Order: sequence, then C-alpha cells, then structure tokens
Amino acid sequence: MIPQNFEYSAPGNLRDALALLAGGNAKVLAGGMSLIPLMKLRLAAPEHLVDLGRVADLKSIREEGGTIRIGATATHYDIESSPLVRGKCPLLAEAASNIGDVQVRNMGTIGGSIAHADPAADYPASFLALEAQVRIASAKGERTVTIEQFLVDALTTALEPGEIVREIIVPVEPANAGVSYQKMVQPASGFAIVGAAARVRKSGGKVAFVRVGVTGLAAKAFRATGVEKLLEGTSGSPADVQKAAAVVSDGADANTDLHASASYRLQMAKVYTARALTQALSRAS
Repeated sequence: MIPQNFEYSAPGNLRDALALLAGGNAKVLAGGMSLIPLMKLRLAAPEHLVDLGRVADLKSIREEGGTIRIGATATHYDIESSPLVRGKCPLLAEAASNIGDVQVRNMGTIGGSIAHADPAADYPASFLALEAQVRIASAKGERTVTIEQFLVDALTTALEPGEIVREIIVPVEPANAGVSYQKMVQPASGFAIVGAAARVRKSGGKVAFVRVGVTGLAAKAFRATGVEKLLEGTSGSPADVQKAAAVVSDGADANTDLHASASYRLQMAKVYTARALTQALSRAS
C-alpha cells in the first residue's frame, strides 16, 4: 500500500527539529525501520514527518565521565562497529550485531528502536543489564530518566508530545567484566522470541556482580533481579547458573503469539538466560 499524504521536513540542527515538533502533531523519522512499514499499511498516518537524519549532533558516540553517550541517530552498524563501544561497552556492541539483517543495521537507529519500544527488540535487555539512562529533549528543555522509567509498556514509553530521545548513556565496562547477549531468533524478522543479556564480575573466586536483562518474554523488557540475587556470592558453577536461571520468569506474564506459546517462552527464557550467564562468566577475568 501507499502511505497517506504528509508534510516532510528535514531540519539541519536540533533546535529547528525540536521547534517543528513542539506542537505535538509531527512524527519523528529516524531510520524508518518501524515507522515506514506502519505508514505503508496505514496503521500510522502522520500529517507531518520531521526527519532527524541531517542533525549531526544526534549521531555522535563519545566517552564522557566514565560513561559512553550514544546519539539517537547512531545506526546499529555504527554501534556494533565502533571501536569505543566494542572496547568499553561490548555488551551493547554484541546486541547491535544481533539486530535484524545487514540492511536493517545500516539504516535502523538506536533512538528509533528504543522509542518504538517493541517488546521483542534486542536493545532493551542490554540497556537494563547496563542500567542505562535516556536523555530526552524538547523545545522546553531536557530531562534524563532511567531505562526502567522510560520503558512503560509494549510500544509505550515515557516520551511526551514534542519530546525525542537525544542520547543513550551507558557505563564504561570494567576490564574484568564478562558480558553476553543470547537470543532465540524469530527467523523471518530477526526479532527475539526470547533474549537475555548478562553482565558479571568475579572477585576472590566468587561472583561479585550480576545484572540480567530479558526481552521478548513479556509486554516489556525487564531486569531479572531474582536471578541476580541467587547468583551473586556463588562460585558461578554450572549448578549455580541453572539454579539462578530457573527463576528468570518468576512473576512474568508471558507473551503468546503465532511464533511461540507463553509456556514455551517461559521455558526458553530459562535456557537463554543460562546460556548468557555461562558465556559471561567464561569471559570474566
């Protein structure tokens, strides 16, 4: 199908972009990987599109104050191939490399992905494990929220009319950390039927730090704090991992669709969480 008619603007700087969005009636166009298909199906019919592709300061990837700040229009390929991200936040680079296919990674953006808040997207699991922050901008000013505050529900975020994601803020990973992102792939789309991201650090032969994020299982991604509590303080043996991974779906209202039933997703969440933890532990030094 063909989208309905719309007005198109391509501002050259962030101030002009935010001014165009201030009325709350325009829709942001980043990579277009989610919005354009919706428009073609006429499930979305914005009257005005504001293309952020020419806003240079939204493309940056930089280190600042022990964090890495990634501009909203950095593409998935920019992130997976960035020496800075690969060296100092390898979990995010690994997640980016698992998104869709080459075409999607070349066009899709980190800000567009998180703003769409698809419950099967790859980034949210890693963002939760990384305890990321989201910097939001509008013509009225800026604010920064945690990733838990940002992700409200399926396809729903904390963004208000006129606001955009300006950048994602993630920590610089210590050199002794081990990380892993593992997912069960939906073959046609590349989305995660279930995905798990893990960060671990060991000290004195014990697991001293664990963070686990899960995507694809429920209406929104979540942090598996039960898994973290069970694994911290253990030796990280295979038995310890299995015991911790077994509680990943506790309390989760699992999705069910034509790709996987709720019961299957619940079981696969345990499997992929165990795989992510096992690999992360093997990488920790």
